[in-house]
Amino acid sequence: MQNAGDLVKIGKLIGVFTAGFLAAACLYGPEWLRLHAQQKTDESVLLPLEQKHLRNGRQLTFGGQNAEAYFSSDDKQLIFQHQGEDVPCDQIYSMPVDAPDGKPATPILLSTGRGRTTCSYFFPAGDRILFSSTHEASSECPPKPDYSKGYVWPIYSSYKIYTAKPDGSYLRKLTDAPGYNAEATISRDGKHIVFTSTRNGDLDIYTMDADGSNVKQLTHELGYDGGPFWSYDGKKIVYRAEHPKTPEAIKDYKELLAAGLIRPGNLEIWVMNADGSDKHQITHNGAANFGPYWFPDGKRIIFASNQAEPQSGRAFDLYVINEDGTGQERITFYPDFDAFPMFTSDGKRLVWASNRNGKAPHETNLFIADWVE
Repeated sequence: MQNAGDLVKIGKLIGVFTAGFLAAACLYGPEWLRLHAQQKTDESVLLPLEQKHLRNGRQLTFGGQNAEAYFSSDDKQLIFQHQGEDVPCDQIYSMPVDAPDGKPATPILLSTGRGRTTCSYFFPAGDRILFSSTHEASSECPPKPDYSKGYVWPIYSSYKIYTAKPDGSYLRKLTDAPGYNAEATISRDGKHIVFTSTRNGDLDIYTMDADGSNVKQLTHELGYDGGPFWSYDGKKIVYRAEHPKTPEAIKDYKELLAAGLIRPGNLEIWVMNADGSDKHQITHNGAANFGPYWFPDGKRIIFASNQAEPQSGRAFDLYVINEDGTGQERITFYPDFDAFPMFTSDGKRLVWASNRNGKAPHETNLFIADWVE
């Protein structure tokens, strides 16, 4: 929510997305299959500096906007969101990580094909999926935000959180509270969901049981708290946040939120315990930091940041940092967008979204590589 995000998406700020990754009710077509069939595992997808930690890079999608790809608990499937030709609003797809016999794998539509979706995730047992959608409010795409106010993110109050079977059937809504409800992920024991909501008038992080009951608010600070992910042991949550401090910033934030918007100027990475205690900020670079994800060891976090070129806004790269904020290291060096990282359960492979190898301006695809310590 991520973007997210998302759902929150980085849009004009990075010059890569517009108002989010859009998509619709169709499968990828023959052109995608042709390009996929031609693609080989090749270090050409990785720059020399990146091969310190990334090896055997491989492109997984071909064309359009693809992002927020997350592994199933057995690491055999990916769930993600896609926008492409003739697909006006973001929708949720899945695909195998490694297609059998080297044959091209066709992503399968899981969401309704109506409205706009974001932030999908597999339940650990593999029997359900989790995502947010606006389809109950309208089958059409939600309106784009008003960029006369500068670069802003839309916070659609029509987003609700749903579960479904892995094939998209038996759709069930988990949230009925008014306002924005999105950016949901589930703990690896399958018992708890963490998400972002405006149900109490501000953008805060909440948890609930996997069936939607027992909702608890974890953050109370004025400002945006979102994009949360559980640590592998379920004891901590990493998230992104921007808390306005000056009277001018507070006024701007409140006015935009009342209009269903936020301005994502300075997002920092934070960590807290699963009950909301011991909140602490781990980045302090004044840039846009988002898409944090835990290493399986629970001691380190990988995230995306434009800290190398914060003024341009376009150059997002992956960084690793210790949970206490020390030991930061840059991982990717492509001169445009790299973000939304996630490790396999054993920490041996990394999937992320990137503009590299694009056939059209701002095309965003999914990539996977072996992780080397």
